[in-house]
This record gives sequence, C-alpha cells and structure tokens, in this order.
Amino acid sequence: MNHDYRIRRIEARDDAVMAAIIRRVMPEFGADGPGFAIHDAEVDRMSEAYARSRSAYFVVDVQGQVLGGGGVAHLEGGDEDICELRKMYFLPEARGMGAGSAMMVRCLDEARRLGYGHCYLETLTGMDAAQKLYRRHGFEQITQPMGGTGHFSCDRFFLLTL
Repeated sequence: MNHDYRIRRIEARDDAVMAAIIRRVMPEFGADGPGFAIHDAEVDRMSEAYARSRSAYFVVDVQGQVLGGGGVAHLEGGDEDICELRKMYFLPEARGMGAGSAMMVRCLDEARRLGYGHCYLETLTGMDAAQKLYRRHGFEQITQPMGGTGHFSCDRFFLLTL
C-alpha cells in the first residue's frame, strides 16, 4: 500500500465512510456493546457534530480513500479547560504507516489552538497499540473517568496537560 497520506478536516462526503470505519474497528477490540462510542448519535454525522465551536475532526486520506480519523471536542460534563480525544480509529491497512502519530499531533495541536489546557481520553483493556501511542505523546493513565461521556464500558482513562 502507498503510505502517502494526508490529514484533512472531515467533510460531509466522509460521514458514511467514517461511520463504517468506526463500526468495523470498534468490534475488532470488543468495543461494540453498551457503553461504547460506537453507539453515539454523532457517528453517522461526524462532519456536522465536529463543526461546533471548540471541536475538530480529521481524517486520514490516502489517494482519496479515507482510512481513519480522530478528533477533539469539549469533554461532556467536564471543565471548560478539558477536551476529549474522540473517535480515533483506523482501518488495519492504515496502521503502521505513522498516521496514528501524525493524527495525534494534529489533534493535540488543534486542542491547544482551541484553548484547551488538558486532553482526556477513554479506552479499554486490549487496545494496547493505542495505549502505547497515547503514552508516547505524553498521556498519563488516571484511575477514574472524567466528565460524563456515557461510555461506561471503557476501563482505561488518560489525561495530558497540553
């Protein structure tokens, strides 16, 4: 596969593809039951959901094909200073090309630009590669969930000072 990719803001034409990616990747890690982001209403309209203020969502585009995405938005029920890294998922063919790290940098840079001081994320046991990526970018594991995301099935929580 060609590893030339670009990271760009999501557009309405990407919504169905990104929804399909989320619905394909999350079950791969056992994250398809109640209490996971796969059931969030925004999954089917990501471009609209992340058009709100202090929000951004990006996709990885390889020669016009979207292979994954990730974004930031205010942490529901959290302090104004805290954003959440949201719905960062990649198809298997996008893994190992550096897109995850590049997406992380893009999202964290955007979070800083949007005025956030901290970035929170939720994940689960078994998503080991993702957790290595989070730690490489300075996230530290915390013991309790923050905010009110509704993702009660997540069991790993991380926080980064931006």
